[in-house]
Amino acid sequence: MKGGIGVIELDEIREAARLLEGRVIRTPLVRSDTFSRMAGAEVHLKLESLQAGGSFKVRGAAYKLLKRREEIGPLGVVAASAGNHAQGVALAARAAAIPATIVMPVWASMGKQEATKSYGAEVILAGDSLAESISIAREMAEEGRPFIHPYDDPDIIAGQGTIGLEILEDLPDPDLIVVPVGGGGLIGGIASAIKAVRPETEIVGVQAAACPSALEALRSGERVTVEAKRSIADGISVRQVGEANFPLIRELLSGVVLVEEGEIASAVLALLERKKVLAEGAGAAPLAALLASKLAFPMGCKVVLVISGGNLDPPLMERVVRQGLLKEGRIMRFSACIEDVPGSLARLLSLVAEKGGNVLHIHHARGGEEISSFKTRVDLEVETRGRGMIEEIKVALGEAGYEVLVRE
Repeated sequence: MKGGIGVIELDEIREAARLLEGRVIRTPLVRSDTFSRMAGAEVHLKLESLQAGGSFKVRGAAYKLLKRREEIGPLGVVAASAGNHAQGVALAARAAAIPATIVMPVWASMGKQEATKSYGAEVILAGDSLAESISIAREMAEEGRPFIHPYDDPDIIAGQGTIGLEILEDLPDPDLIVVPVGGGGLIGGIASAIKAVRPETEIVGVQAAACPSALEALRSGERVTVEAKRSIADGISVRQVGEANFPLIRELLSGVVLVEEGEIASAVLALLERKKVLAEGAGAAPLAALLASKLAFPMGCKVVLVISGGNLDPPLMERVVRQGLLKEGRIMRFSACIEDVPGSLARLLSLVAEKGGNVLHIHHARGGEEISSFKTRVDLEVETRGRGMIEEIKVALGEAGYEVLVRE
């Protein structure tokens, strides 16, 4: 690191790129005409979701292992992770023919456990929290297995910085680069590379509002530990930014913005529908910031969004997509009371159909203090084209005499 502000040396990042060539995927930078029109800018997506292991993590892990290969004994390395870092270390270790042991919290998803095992790592389920898993992994490191930190390590940061070099090779003059922030290794590496080559480019971080550790650190002027609420952007839910990363965040970033859960879900949905790109919550956070107008930039400027990963478990994907549809008004949920006689339900459904609504789910609720003995409550979930159609359906039902309770 340089003496003044702790920036990772550009030569170090270039050395990382040299070692990683042919060992990791050089991910594409693609322009999105759709998102460009929406934002009034030239929007490009750096698709680390297409990286080996489904995220950027393999870059830092691979560089760390290749650089320190001679220091690693027969027991190999140990790491702790609930997801992407686990898979990144496992892949990097397999490529370097090094044994890897990954400690994962007991609640880690089965999909990520199996993926990590499939890459050749030994998985140990231990710890009720990631912090506990890290503590256990560090104890194992004392037995002679180097501990591979997910973000707070200069080698890891330099490895992630190779993304910045690739961006500049494909787009030499970006005006703004937007990067997810958890522990800070990804944005620290990218910012170090970009600022060394093109200092006028602005770098902005994005965090989930559920865990604003980097933003609070910038506000207080020092690393702080924040409360972390549950988030669909679990990959960036890190309660305290790394010690090696905070100087980079403080000195190189133009700022950090927060996005809400619904905004993240909408971005996951938009990437899936508009670009056929599957992104996890953390990976979609930069697009969430763009679409929610959290970023300030001149019209027509060149914006790069780093889509950091695509490891979205199928059960969670279903819930996230559904949340995105609700947020965008693509699903209408409402209740209405109808006469409990033949034909009443058909008349209600015909009104919905006339306005173009597609019924997804329907439930009858008979009885109850709030329902007349001669009526039944119908709970409906209807697919729509957006909030305009929802209003049309509400008006049509109201004019037909139905009392409608719309549920968000």
